[in-house]
Amino acid sequence: CAWSIERPPGDTAGCTFCHTSSEERCSTCHQRHQFNPVVARKSEQCKACHWGKDHRDWEAYDISIHGVVWQTNKWDPTQFDLNKKLSDADYVGPTCQYCHLRGDHHNVQRLSTVYTSMGMSNADRGAPLWKEKRDTWVSVCDDCHSPRFAKENLQAMDEACKDAGLKYTETFKVAENLMLDGMGEPMPKDLAPDWSGQHIWS
Repeated sequence: CAWSIERPPGDTAGCTFCHTSSEERCSTCHQRHQFNPVVARKSEQCKACHWGKDHRDWEAYDISIHGVVWQTNKWDPTQFDLNKKLSDADYVGPTCQYCHLRGDHHNVQRLSTVYTSMGMSNADRGAPLWKEKRDTWVSVCDDCHSPRFAKENLQAMDEACKDAGLKYTETFKVAENLMLDGMGEPMPKDLAPDWSGQHIWS
């Protein structure tokens, strides 16, 4: 991906482990030595790649209410019958696979509502451009929740992203003004990583 070209190797190790060779291989999800759909339906199977500082998907899921439900009930087949196909499953809470492999197929669905990198956090998140993505997001949630509940949570997340984006922008403006006023010294590259580990001053 273009965003990773100039990043240090430590930032991209999690990406290259999967994306250079195994993205299209069955063993990415099914484990070569235990080729079993039951294994592939467990959330931890996604954790092998989707964790760490470059993309904290597992950490976000694990501490969410859905992740807690999975962690506390995953041993109980009456709560999570992993022998059933995802389309037939009646889970007490969603696994990664339940939401991202809906329809019982192998095409992972990206369910992000608005692309937020590269300064897009302050975008109009309700713009028609993203209506289809947002409607899909709500339709996934309303497997278990009401559409109203899903829409309200989506709106709350929009507001949180907007607030965070504004604070992020304000922080850089303060630093910029200090530099322009001669109050700050340019920091060495290795002392000023930004939130994603990249270096902001050179």
